[in-house]
Amino acid sequence: MAAMIVEPLVQGAGGMIFHPPSILRKLRDLADRYHVLLIFDEVFTGFGRTGTMFACEQAGVIPDIITLSKALTGGTMALAATVARKHVFEAFLSDDPKAALMHGPTFMGNPLACAAACASLALFRHQPRLVQVRRIAEIMQRELEKCRDLPFVRDVRVLGAIGVVEIETIEDMNRLKAAFIASGVWIRPFRNIIYLTPAFTMDEATLCRLTDAVYDVVRAGAFRKLP
Repeated sequence: MAAMIVEPLVQGAGGMIFHPPSILRKLRDLADRYHVLLIFDEVFTGFGRTGTMFACEQAGVIPDIITLSKALTGGTMALAATVARKHVFEAFLSDDPKAALMHGPTFMGNPLACAAACASLALFRHQPRLVQVRRIAEIMQRELEKCRDLPFVRDVRVLGAIGVVEIETIEDMNRLKAAFIASGVWIRPFRNIIYLTPAFTMDEATLCRLTDAVYDVVRAGAFRKLP
């Protein structure tokens, strides 16, 4: 095995499954013991989404490689970055083509996307993004918790600006999506979860409109098939 790769703290597309920071410390220990690279995929979790600038900070762990995208440009344009520790970088630093990592994506170094990224990062420096995330977390924890006692709800969980209501089974995904649209909101459930990842600048009234829609639609059982 050459490397381990993990989404730190949150397995996103796998079902918004959370794990404690201690798991990342254990993986760091294992990677060091067996001399493999530890790669953190922070495409989803990076730039404040879990409550810290990067999810790995909550474990005090430094990966060998970290992948970034999405919020790197504030979601305005597609751009990704792969950041490596010095020993990984220097392993490919050579004028010898056989030693170099030969890569050249078509849109690498897109100047417009890079400008958007610089502007987005400037907002993190000059505006209280992580304070806003904590406020969003408090609101979602308070409002989504109301769903916990509803029938067929398996779990309610919040981490940073990620709120999840897990249903035992979503029997009719199309009916569920239509119910949200009828409520005047756009929420995209998948697998057996309904989740919110609001913009950090969202005001409380707008966020509560989303959480109220989740509660009302789940209470109405819109995820179940009609008889």
